[in-house]
Amino acid sequence: MNDPAEAATQPPTNRQLLLPYAAPYLAYVGIASVPATVLPLEANYLLRMVAVALLLGWAWRWYCPLKGPHSPIGSILTGIVAGLLGLLLWLALLSPFVAPGTAEPWPAHVFFLRLLCAGLLVPLFEELVMRGFVLRLAVQWDQARRRQEPRPLLVALDQRSVNAVAPGTWSWAAILLSTLAFASGHARHEWLAAVAFGLFMAWLWVRRKDLLACITAHAVTNIALAGFVYSTASWQFW
Repeated sequence: MNDPAEAATQPPTNRQLLLPYAAPYLAYVGIASVPATVLPLEANYLLRMVAVALLLGWAWRWYCPLKGPHSPIGSILTGIVAGLLGLLLWLALLSPFVAPGTAEPWPAHVFFLRLLCAGLLVPLFEELVMRGFVLRLAVQWDQARRRQEPRPLLVALDQRSVNAVAPGTWSWAAILLSTLAFASGHARHEWLAAVAFGLFMAWLWVRRKDLLACITAHAVTNIALAGFVYSTASWQFW
């Protein structure tokens, strides 16, 4: 017979963690897909901010730590530099797929709301789900597969917890799968840039061994991209 006290101390399995990690991402994407004819952009962005913030607050107790074995200040500084490099990478790889003058300027108030979402919310929930959950789940699946355990995906889902994965742990299969998952959430013309950026964030996870550097880098790239677009009127990049 299972001991209730022992069961209560067991970490949640990945199947149980799936909803907390994925809910903010799915809510953001779901609200974003509502047509402007149904929900004006201003209301859409406000609803995204409120819904995602509430879901992050609800799910926070289930998340892995954002910090790793290194100094948080060092991770933030590393993330800032990496974020600026990420901007250059994004612009270079997206440029062949966009043409000047193909996008309309955003109204200032909508631009500001989008900047808040892109700079504060998106980096947090995307890095939590992509590098915090998907990459680590793929690591555990890959480990079970290499040990030739039957049904390795079910093993990873029902007998493992991504929160038990040591910071910086990786495999080539995990990096590939998490990068493809990250790219799939972007528009088709952004796929090449998104794949490169996803690989860059995976490298940062391996190198720095925490999510804090990834979140910082992702936020800096998004904010710097918004600044570049606004200051140069290069709206096709956003």
